[in-house]
Amino acid sequence: PRMSRSGGPNFLGARYAPFVVLDDPNGKDFRVRDVALPKGLAEVRFGSRRELRGLVDRLKRIDDKAAGDPVLALDDYYRQGYNLVTSPEAQKAFNIHSESDKVRDSYGRNSFGQRALLARRLVEAGVPFVTLYEGGWDHHGGIGTNLPRKAAATDRPIAALIADLRQRGLLDETLVLWVGEFGHTPKFNARAGRDHWGHCFSIALAGGGVQGGRVYGKSDSQAAYPISGAVQPRDLLATVFHCLGYAPETELHDTAGRPLPISRGRVIEQIL
Repeated sequence: PRMSRSGGPNFLGARYAPFVVLDDPNGKDFRVRDVALPKGLAEVRFGSRRELRGLVDRLKRIDDKAAGDPVLALDDYYRQGYNLVTSPEAQKAFNIHSESDKVRDSYGRNSFGQRALLARRLVEAGVPFVTLYEGGWDHHGGIGTNLPRKAAATDRPIAALIADLRQRGLLDETLVLWVGEFGHTPKFNARAGRDHWGHCFSIALAGGGVQGGRVYGKSDSQAAYPISGAVQPRDLLATVFHCLGYAPETELHDTAGRPLPISRGRVIEQIL
């Protein structure tokens, strides 16, 4: 029900900004308010309002991409909003209550579990990119109590998501990443916790052309430093783009026309 801090879509433009679901799908009355017309507003009246806005909108548009006209971005927001609230597919995808109790229970009746189930529904509906944000792993103290509790709430939903995608024939075309942004020290601190450590940590991938059950890379005995198969973040990014069908050297161009490669890393061929 929240998102991590990010730079947003940047030069890609507003149409690539995320749609954030703020409500908790584990709630009994979960409903995404932005994918349905408000109560009391009929479709005909909604169309009239849209026409009225078009009549009074006299804001000048600057079509030059380099100008980055915010009015064009606002147009994109409105267009996406109209498409969303009038889309039966979107309303169906967000209707998690249509799932059986058996399926919902398999994911776990907690916030992360039901968000993982909602992610599967969105993938099934054709949404190309879904992010589940689950913070609270930064255990600087009391890790013996906090980490098992946190792991128990996430292990089951991740396993259920992968199994469900496979059962529905979606796993081969869906790349699942389970990843954080840094690791933690190989030794406890004075508060029985672990502090930030960027030298060595693990991530997991499934589906989307990645081998199952494969372990790549090796650390020393304390999980402090990699001793073989070290992977940089840019290598992970290159591998993801490769699985999506994009060569890592593919270039995008910003509003000034500058070429920007989507990745400067190497594809990790050993896990494909």
